[in-house]
Amino acid sequence: MLKHDTVLLQEAVMALNVQESGCYVDGTYGRGGHSALILESLGANGRLIVIDKDPVAVEYAHQRHANDPRVFVWHGSFRDFPQALHVAGVTEKIQGVLLDLGVSSPQLDDAERGFSFMREGQLDMRMDTSRGESAAQWLNHADESEIADVLWRYGEERFSRQIAKEIVRVRVHSPIETTIQLADLIANVVRKREPGKNPATRSFQAIRIKVNQELDDVEACLQQAVEWLAPAGRLVVISFHSLEDRIVKHFLRDVCSVPSLPKGLPVIPVFIQPPMRMIGKAQRPSDTEVQGNVRSRSAIMRVGERVA
Repeated sequence: MLKHDTVLLQEAVMALNVQESGCYVDGTYGRGGHSALILESLGANGRLIVIDKDPVAVEYAHQRHANDPRVFVWHGSFRDFPQALHVAGVTEKIQGVLLDLGVSSPQLDDAERGFSFMREGQLDMRMDTSRGESAAQWLNHADESEIADVLWRYGEERFSRQIAKEIVRVRVHSPIETTIQLADLIANVVRKREPGKNPATRSFQAIRIKVNQELDDVEACLQQAVEWLAPAGRLVVISFHSLEDRIVKHFLRDVCSVPSLPKGLPVIPVFIQPPMRMIGKAQRPSDTEVQGNVRSRSAIMRVGERVA
């Protein structure tokens, strides 16, 4: 099992405010760092629903928690956590949802998963390798305009059109199948380099988001969390890039705010009180954590609490 350092471990579980008899969803199990700490605070009547798209992570969770009746393991996207709750027999509102977004270290470090432009491997990028279209499959049939749109929208890549044009030109003669093949193609197109950043960084991020429908999953999950959280239930989300964090930030701003009302109302009616409130400010890893785990440097955590 490849090593994985859980980001904001103590901070996230503390923000979740775990109650002994509560029911919690860890929507991105990974290698179980957050789940293990949650279980330390759960009593015998508590429940933990762990979810992951990655079959390897799901198998690891099954093995690790095989003898713990409090844990229910489900293979799928966190956007479908209500379905996991149903299968697990949970019918009442829950006390917390935790999302640790992004790619885990074992996924990045396994060359065959195709997430890293630093390692030679098949260009897969699927978090769930049991279904869906790989990055290579998509790149080798998508229209030039669609590729350019994805690179710009999800990677904010300034050279999106030039990269898309080169992909379409090259694939006619040689299908794009490996990570290094794509990374080299991008490097040949991107002439203006960002200091300290590989020229393939933005494009790899964009393609990964597209293949895994990451932002759609986040938006869907956040909406459902509001419906499923019990009063005082917490939503804790750790994001790793600006697109994810923007969605989380705007969502919490909207659900924690009173809608615009006519001036002069003496009292705000209960039925239009915001359903959630912010808990603290956005939190980033400490300097000590970043020094020990450089991949945590871009993480940002936001927390909301159900109030009604």
